[in-house]
Amino acid sequence: MSEVLIIMGSKSDSEIAEKAEAALKEFEVGFKTEVASAHRNPEKVKMIVSETNADVIIAIAGLSAALPGVCASHTIKPVIGVPVNAKLDGLDALLSIMQMPPGIPVATVGIDNGKNAALLAISILALKDKPLDTKLRAYREEMKK
Repeated sequence: MSEVLIIMGSKSDSEIAEKAEAALKEFEVGFKTEVASAHRNPEKVKMIVSETNADVIIAIAGLSAALPGVCASHTIKPVIGVPVNAKLDGLDALLSIMQMPPGIPVATVGIDNGKNAALLAISILALKDKPLDTKLRAYREEMKK
């Protein structure tokens, strides 16, 4: 079962998705990765998000970065937005993801930071998964060294 859905607006975001995938693999968390643009394939995005069994969604997008917000509009599951440095040093994407209207929250990590998005997803999942919680605590302890 996929515990995390990674959805990217364009195949060009693959490098960032791969960072998230690597972290999820390290923690043995199941995931599925999809490509669908909020602007070019809005119905596909709606279908993917509405039908996923994943508990957390990571949405990767650059430029106007509408994808995370569109995903959040179709689910009550946690959505983590990853802004991509496509133009303007990624600030346009960062601000687009951060400035969601009240009632449609999207968590936001740093520009191009797919790994932190995965770690945040793992933190959310670890709330109800004791073995995952233990792995995450060990990881954090190791980082202190």
